[in-house]
Amino acid sequence: MSSINEIVGVIPAGGQATRLSHLPCSKELFPIGWHVDRKDQVKPKVVSQYLLEKYKAAGIRKCYFILRKGKWDIPQYYGDGDIINMDIAYLMMNLPHGHPFTLDQAFPFTRNSLVAFGYPDILFAPDDGFVQLVKKQKETKADVVLGIFPIKLDQRWTDILAFDDSGKIKTISLADASTATQRIGWSIAVWTPLFSGFMHEFLASVVNDNRLTDADGKEYTLNHIFQAALDSGISMDYVLFESGFVHDVGTPGDLFTALLNESDAAKSIMDQRKKG
Repeated sequence: MSSINEIVGVIPAGGQATRLSHLPCSKELFPIGWHVDRKDQVKPKVVSQYLLEKYKAAGIRKCYFILRKGKWDIPQYYGDGDIINMDIAYLMMNLPHGHPFTLDQAFPFTRNSLVAFGYPDILFAPDDGFVQLVKKQKETKADVVLGIFPIKLDQRWTDILAFDDSGKIKTISLADASTATQRIGWSIAVWTPLFSGFMHEFLASVVNDNRLTDADGKEYTLNHIFQAALDSGISMDYVLFESGFVHDVGTPGDLFTALLNESDAAKSIMDQRKKG
């Protein structure tokens, strides 16, 4: 049985990348940069590797990808995780009704662990983001700790937070960021077995009641689960990365921007190798 002292990473990879149609691979494997591997070889760096490296920085050695049928190129690429120096396993999603259902497939394997969560197609800084979340959780014993970031005025973001007068999280908005009054959003999280169990029971309840969408007919998101947890009294804290950023590469325009940004990193790698 896993110990709560063990931190396990989860990565949902059940989407169909409808915003990025005609990709030659799963979007989690789209190369947007370069890195030097353990054999000192320059290799392409796929988008999900950025998240895995940030997991590793927090001491996370074990990670579960949750896949939909057909995305076999992900296990073919990462294998058992040796290329990233992690232990990687793969689970198959069952109910195709949104991220919470996908993540819940890992519940039998992570129910007793501290879980680290990030999206494989969202880049963020700082690199020690999960280090800080884990530290905060140990200090406060909160059952959920969110990594929250300033959101630019022109940045479309649905995971927007509102705070009460004492600075505690009050609501997690499902509205488009362009209509929100708060410009702080979440992107990464860690949570305890208590929250894992809460999410599992919440999803079992909506399945049993045949309520697979919310009152507006939309798929359940993690925002729904976090808000329900807040309303039920589950403790929630956060780390604000004031100088950090988040960048979703799930659309063609955002992917192009990420490629441009990573070209500078590639130039730096090549310059260093020439000097060496």
